[in-house]
Amino acid sequence: MTDIYTYCDSLTQYSRFKTREVDVGGIPLGGNNPIRIQSMTTTDTMDTIGTVNQAIRMIEAGCEYIRITAPSIKEAKNLAEIKNHLNSQGYKQPIIADIHFTPKAAMEAAKIVEKIRINPGNFADRKKFKEIEYTDSSYNNELERIHDKFHPLVSRCKLEGCSLRIGANHGSLSDRILSRYGDTPRGMVESAMEFLRICVQYNFHHIVLSMKASNTRVMVQAYRLLVYQMKLENMNYPLHLGVTEAGDGEDGRIKSSVGIGTLLEDGLGDTIRVSLTEEPEYEIPVAKELVERYKNRSMHKSIKEISVNSLEPYSYKKRKTNIVKNIGKSNVPRVVIDLSYLDSINREVLNDLGYRYYKDEDKWGIGDFACDYIFIGDKEINFKIPGTLNIIQLYSVWLKNKDSMIAPLLNSIEYLDNNIYHPSINFLNITLSELSDSLIKKIVQDKTVVLIIETNNDHGLAEQRKLFIDLINLKIEIPVIIKRSYNNLSIQTFQLYSATDIGGLLIDGLGDGIFISNKNCGFLKDINHTSFGILQASRTRISKTEYISCPSCGRTLFDLQETTAMIRSKTSHLKGVKIGIMGCIVNGPGEMADADYGYVGTGVGKISLYRGQNVVESNLSSENAVQKLIQIMKDDKVWVEPDLVEEVS
Repeated sequence: MTDIYTYCDSLTQYSRFKTREVDVGGIPLGGNNPIRIQSMTTTDTMDTIGTVNQAIRMIEAGCEYIRITAPSIKEAKNLAEIKNHLNSQGYKQPIIADIHFTPKAAMEAAKIVEKIRINPGNFADRKKFKEIEYTDSSYNNELERIHDKFHPLVSRCKLEGCSLRIGANHGSLSDRILSRYGDTPRGMVESAMEFLRICVQYNFHHIVLSMKASNTRVMVQAYRLLVYQMKLENMNYPLHLGVTEAGDGEDGRIKSSVGIGTLLEDGLGDTIRVSLTEEPEYEIPVAKELVERYKNRSMHKSIKEISVNSLEPYSYKKRKTNIVKNIGKSNVPRVVIDLSYLDSINREVLNDLGYRYYKDEDKWGIGDFACDYIFIGDKEINFKIPGTLNIIQLYSVWLKNKDSMIAPLLNSIEYLDNNIYHPSINFLNITLSELSDSLIKKIVQDKTVVLIIETNNDHGLAEQRKLFIDLINLKIEIPVIIKRSYNNLSIQTFQLYSATDIGGLLIDGLGDGIFISNKNCGFLKDINHTSFGILQASRTRISKTEYISCPSCGRTLFDLQETTAMIRSKTSHLKGVKIGIMGCIVNGPGEMADADYGYVGTGVGKISLYRGQNVVESNLSSENAVQKLIQIMKDDKVWVEPDLVEEVS
């Protein structure tokens, strides 16, 4: 239990964490500056014109910093050509050189670009996937070795006026860090802090920090812990936010929003990159939409401060609840879909919610994205529904028939003023302001109640989090469904907002289900898929295959978008399996540490396959690699043939 806000200014009042201002080529970040948008080119860095043209498309889309990979000295030197071409066409946006294994390339790039990005895990440290026992003495000797390799770059950056991003990645922690801290957010933070302390030692402060992971829980926890550690050491360097290998399409957008949005909600983040397996210019509108929400957020309706924060911000712990029917305790979070606004409800409506009716056999089929509950408002259901689907109806209508197969939804007045309820499950819709003493007194005695909490506060996540914390502090273990409502938004905006608002609570172990009410924000299928996508991205309910796919860069050795689509087409039915698709050996196997299987480019037309972080097949022809990957899964008894939809009565 923590009783101070160790990672943000407040859990209820929005304000940005005040960081040190760092100038990057005349476009400063941190301090009082707006949250900056950046992305990374996917072209070969030696393709000067191709890289320049792509950079221009990124800039015209709104990109403020352009990151370009420089894996060797020759690419680092060519950054000068790229920069000259951009400048000659009137584009002055700062260039960031992305360095991995080659300190000499960083030294060269520092003379050319405005910022260098290094990854502590593979810049001067070692990663050979070996378990090594370090004594305090041997550990300190390694720190001295890192100092000797790193401080020349610090001195060069200081001399050239070049800023530096120290970017720790969950999947590329060194063997040394892993030996002491394990594969943890603490390890990520310490990996970056070791390098940061060297910078401070040399009075170099043009530093930006990042804690990237494909696992949104780990990513959020690491950034929080980093801020906490910086505060302990009287530091406040700006933060670059990103979920690495988020993927493409709606999955990538939802996953990025869960991770980045959760931190933005608490005022953390000075620059962001949304890493999608798409052309980089497509990342920019997504990033801009995420940032736009916070320009006037501080004007939100006041929320009472929290005196005791009972949440653990640096590790995952699900809120303890009792069980009501199939909600709460160890059950996965449930999905509730709002059908109350429809003129009528028929069997065809359920097709968009994961159910299919087979008329000839009078049976229902259920898919992986079959919602658990439907809210029908004052409507009636005049047909036989699937046995796995549950119905919620307004209390005033339910009261007329008292149908045992339907659960009532009550407001706080109805709940307090009546004593006729469903015998096993009743939904109570409340806001934070309605959590009165009289309501508390009644619900603590009620073993049938499930709370549905909603908010109309612009800072809604904080208000709903306050309600959860109040429940925890009062030792009330009633299950809670998180409800949010959205009107007249594009599908993308709806997905970004809902993933942030709900995913941020799920990340902290809060919520036993989600209920999205949506008007003019897409079709029912979009709402349903978004709901399951949020649960998947927050690691609270796995309903489909997860692809940990790098966003591509100049190091990529195959068409990442095409390859990802091809692998997805053959494996998307493998529910719960995580597959890493990495364009080069730099981003795999380390960056796909969370994956069950990996597909990694190791040369032109050559692929290596991984089981976890272990190579199973090396340098296969790309023509045969996918089939071999399937065979490995078959050998592991993970593979199943694509099935017809499961039938249920």
